[in-house]
Amino acid sequence: MYYAIICEDVANSLPLRAQVRPEHLQRVEVLKAEGRLLVAGPHPALDTEEPGDAGFTGSLIIAEFDSLEAAQAWADADPYVTAGVFARVVVKPYKIVLP
Repeated sequence: MYYAIICEDVANSLPLRAQVRPEHLQRVEVLKAEGRLLVAGPHPALDTEEPGDAGFTGSLIIAEFDSLEAAQAWADADPYVTAGVFARVVVKPYKIVLP
C-alpha cells in the first residue's frame, strides 16, 4: 500500500536542509530504484519553484511500504528528521484514485 509522509519544517530550516540534503535524497533514490516511489518533493515557502533564501515549509513523499509501521519507521530514520529539519511528520495511508 502507498503511504503519504507529510512533513512540516522548523522555522529557518534552509541551513539544516542543505547540510543533510544529500543523505535525504539518497534514501529517496532507493525508494525510486525499488519502484516504490510515487512522488516526492518540498513545499516552497514562496509561490515559486525556486524560493531562494525563503526556503521550504515542508516536504511530501508518497511511497509504497508493507505497513503503516514500516512507513513510520522509514520516516523516523530520515536524515531530515534526525537533523531537526522537520518539526512534525505525519504518516497516513494513501489511496490512488486518479489519474
